[in-house]
Amino acid sequence: MAPLDRSAAKGAVTAAEELDAVGAGLDALDSPPGESRPGFWKRFARGFLPPVLALVLLVVLWQVLWAAAFWPEAYLPAPLAVWDEFWERLVTGDVAEYVWTSVHRAALGFAAGVVLGTPLGLLVAKVRVVRAAIGPLLTGLQSLPSVAWVPAAILWFGINDGAIYFVVLLGSVPSIANGLVSGIDQIPPILPQVGQVMGAGRLSSARHILLPAALPGFLAGLKQGWAFSWRSLMAAELIALSPQLGVGLGAYLNQGSSLNAIEKVIAAIFLIMLVGVGIELLVFRPAERAVLRARGLTASL
Repeated sequence: MAPLDRSAAKGAVTAAEELDAVGAGLDALDSPPGESRPGFWKRFARGFLPPVLALVLLVVLWQVLWAAAFWPEAYLPAPLAVWDEFWERLVTGDVAEYVWTSVHRAALGFAAGVVLGTPLGLLVAKVRVVRAAIGPLLTGLQSLPSVAWVPAAILWFGINDGAIYFVVLLGSVPSIANGLVSGIDQIPPILPQVGQVMGAGRLSSARHILLPAALPGFLAGLKQGWAFSWRSLMAAELIALSPQLGVGLGAYLNQGSSLNAIEKVIAAIFLIMLVGVGIELLVFRPAERAVLRARGLTASL
């Protein structure tokens, strides 16, 4: 019996080792891959050089088309003329005024949109009657161009900040709410069930389970909400013109159009795009990277 006992013991050890190996493999799958963080110059080359090179190529192509004189100067100005216009506004301080007027309005409107859109998204995601009632309405509002609300806002509120903030809210709230609804719909059902078993109420479940689990989708909705806020603001500033509103980027764009000054128009478009890209790189891109890194999704970084 001794040889049999030794064989049985050996087989038990082998089975235990196999189980340990399987467990180690599963643990390795669950844990995020250990990737070394690239150096500064490598990150600089990856993140900064490609858009700069693309911009340089665009300006070169622009210069070639202008030199070929396919279109009159009133339609396609020289890159240097646009730069002179931009530099003149920068030196006189007008650029800082334009950017501050527009950005602080967009930021306040977006913050109000987050405050309103977050509970609305939770309500639509978790209450079937509410989703059936206003879910299609949110989708319709999201697809509606924000410029369509500007005439109505002017008639309702007058040409003032109230009309502009109303347009910004209608541009941001549907996107934020729908982004949160999409994120909650992708949560595994077991997570809310575990919360209920542990005694979490609706508010605690929303705060500690739903919002953290839906964060990737919610962040995507916030990014889209900011984009819609910025577009809505430009539409409102382009149409609602008044001395009491000051001069934002939309009003600067309107000035160039009214004066038939194409260099002003292109300089304003450049500033509007620059602010949008800057907010994306300084605010949303770091937040997105932090969320993905916390979930071990470093392959896309």
